[in-house]
Amino acid sequence: MSRVRRAMGSHQSSRMLSDTWLTPPEIIGALGPFSLDPCAAPEPRPWPTALRHISRPADGLAAEWQGRVWLNPPYSRDAVRWLRRMARHGSGTALVFARTETAWFVETVWRQASAVLFLRGRIHFHRPDGSRAPANAGAPLELVAYGEYDAERLGDCGLDGTVVRWQATAGRPEDHELREVPATDQAIRTVQPGSPL
Repeated sequence: MSRVRRAMGSHQSSRMLSDTWLTPPEIIGALGPFSLDPCAAPEPRPWPTALRHISRPADGLAAEWQGRVWLNPPYSRDAVRWLRRMARHGSGTALVFARTETAWFVETVWRQASAVLFLRGRIHFHRPDGSRAPANAGAPLELVAYGEYDAERLGDCGLDGTVVRWQATAGRPEDHELREVPATDQAIRTVQPGSPL
């Protein structure tokens, strides 16, 4: 009998048994509608995530992206490729693990996105048949907005968490003005570049 090893502090396996994990429908409902999901679950999918879906075996990275994009990328080393593409596209929202200390996060989120909603608690993904996974995601997740419209949607969506927004200032991409906006009360705190949060 094979045993599934669990990561420390996690409810999920440290081994990825599937790359198909559906976004909870309440997240899509709070943020949508979207024009395109280039990483869509295969048919039959239990609920739509966008007006147009691209799923395997089609290559969503190579396809043409138009409109507002919903991105729940594969949670593998390829996720950074999807986030780079989203940053180039510049219009949409991505759901990714909150790995703020990583090089990919600095490159594709802090330096290129417009806002982040750090979700409170740990969400439960859904299986391809629509059933809710019994265990949570095992790590904190965040919604990353690319473009002003999506940044505004994060602040207005009603999902529980804290929104952090920034605007590029003259100079290097690292020099951003950060504004923390708790999603529950919309209070804004402005943090100047170089000052502690």
